[in-house]
Amino acid sequence: MKYPDDYINKIINGDCLEVMKQMPDKCVDLVLTDPPYGLGFQYEQFTDTQDNLKNLVDAFMPEVIRVAHTVVITPGLNNIHLYPKSKWILAWIYMGGANISPWGFNCWQPILVYGADPYLRDRLGARSDVIVDNIPAKDWGHPCSKPQTFIVKLIKRVSTKESDIILDPFLGSGTTAVAAKQLGRKYIGIEISEKYCEIARGRLRQEILL
Repeated sequence: MKYPDDYINKIINGDCLEVMKQMPDKCVDLVLTDPPYGLGFQYEQFTDTQDNLKNLVDAFMPEVIRVAHTVVITPGLNNIHLYPKSKWILAWIYMGGANISPWGFNCWQPILVYGADPYLRDRLGARSDVIVDNIPAKDWGHPCSKPQTFIVKLIKRVSTKESDIILDPFLGSGTTAVAAKQLGRKYIGIEISEKYCEIARGRLRQEILL
């Protein structure tokens, strides 16, 4: 594969670590991704245990920091300690949360950010570090899809230019790629499951028709 022709606006079926190792330093503006959560799911090529997640985080974080100017991770509340210290933590607020935590209803999720705030970097003024979105995710055949409305808002918060290239190395059902396309950004999606790649490609084809 040759960068950028074989990467940009493509869904790549493969191991994200192997794919990213072929990518140049700082070749994308933003990594925005939702890695596994260590919840015990048995994916086709990955057993999502806490031990396996820790090993995965240790392996992929150096690569995403190497290839991107800004890195944005939705890790889940219980996994923050597995990640390197972030520049800041944004908050996704969804009132009326259905999940029970040790301290009651869970109504928010952390968003780890690495690198400079693009709005402050580009002298566009300060923005809130809170994103509010209450719309549930649609069922795209993936157990942990994020709502497209939330991902659209998140991209708007962490990306200032339509020319930005956004990489999601754990693409799943394709929400990041679909949201990036909707906002006029370029995308690179990497997903190890051929099944989820086909779902993502189908969603992108559908998006073209809308």
